[in-house]
Amino acid sequence: MIPIAKPYITEDEARSAYETILSGWISQGRKVEEFEKRFSEYINGGYAVAVSNCTVGLHLMMIVSDIGKGDEVICPSLSYIATANSIKYVGAEPVFAEVEPYSYNIDINHAEKLITKKTKAILIVHQIGMPANIDSFKILCEKYNLKLLEDAACATGSIYNGKRVGSDSELACFSFHPRKIITTGEGGMITTTSKKHYERLKLLRQQGMSTSAIDRAKTGKPLFEEHLEIGYNYRMTDIQASIGLRQLEKLDWIIKQRREIALRYIEELKGIDQIILPTEEEGYISNYQSFCIYINERSLKERNDLLRNLIDLGIEARRGVMTSHTEPPYRNQFKNIKLPISEKLSDRSILIPLYVPMTENEIEQVIKNIKLQFCY
Repeated sequence: MIPIAKPYITEDEARSAYETILSGWISQGRKVEEFEKRFSEYINGGYAVAVSNCTVGLHLMMIVSDIGKGDEVICPSLSYIATANSIKYVGAEPVFAEVEPYSYNIDINHAEKLITKKTKAILIVHQIGMPANIDSFKILCEKYNLKLLEDAACATGSIYNGKRVGSDSELACFSFHPRKIITTGEGGMITTTSKKHYERLKLLRQQGMSTSAIDRAKTGKPLFEEHLEIGYNYRMTDIQASIGLRQLEKLDWIIKQRREIALRYIEELKGIDQIILPTEEEGYISNYQSFCIYINERSLKERNDLLRNLIDLGIEARRGVMTSHTEPPYRNQFKNIKLPISEKLSDRSILIPLYVPMTENEIEQVIKNIKLQFCY
């Protein structure tokens, strides 16, 4: 079976984790600090705060943005459910916006129509690695005095108008889940240009404690902590960070390899008139965290039949991005909303294998069997 994805892990990561374990310092410490510093340098941003996963990062992002009960946050429904859940965690309500048909990212015109007196923020998602229109959303949020928040779970290393996603964002969250570009097993990173947010995020991730274990180790003197507010145990471990550091060294190479495979897919499959392939507009450079194929209305092939056929042929494929408003926790609350583009994209698209390294034979098998499905 050719898998849908797999992380690029080598002996470098295993050795780094092994050395960290033997050091005796395995929870949040110097490796986490170093990983935060290197990640911030990589995206050329301000501050970075490592957390145990991207979902908790989104939760903390809501808290430091003072979003709570009675507030509304506009976000796409076409996103992993954690996007909407993070808004619910703080007692606020997600307001689902439509997406653009080819970028899979939130539609700014529809988002503007949803703004009310209760709206506190817009949460954009850089879906499957394709940057959203950050500059236009900044202008929109300034116009209505709203917070602009970024779910960049899939977008590590993606570039928008010459800058890496997160480089000049007030708040952005990244994921290091194994299906993402680089991994720490589980893990996430919050980036921010605000020192105030940075200090509070560090506080919140460790139970609101004023002094960390690494602070005590650095001073060599007795330090007495206070718990300044109700916080959470959202820390990343040094074991995870030691893996992340080695992954970060390979990140540009990994993206280069992924883009070469994606562009090969596009070149080989562009002649099939029954499908629509990813497109990059000028200034948008995707890391191709996933490769999504939309089956258009010309096709006689049903999406689910295509998935079954590919799996029978030894190619793991999955449905496209979910729509959160149709999932059980949200279905009743949002039963009357219509998001036809989001629903169509979710119902008529598939994700195909893309990982590093893929062999030439694996790439050819994927291309050949997709062509065969459409009698091409």
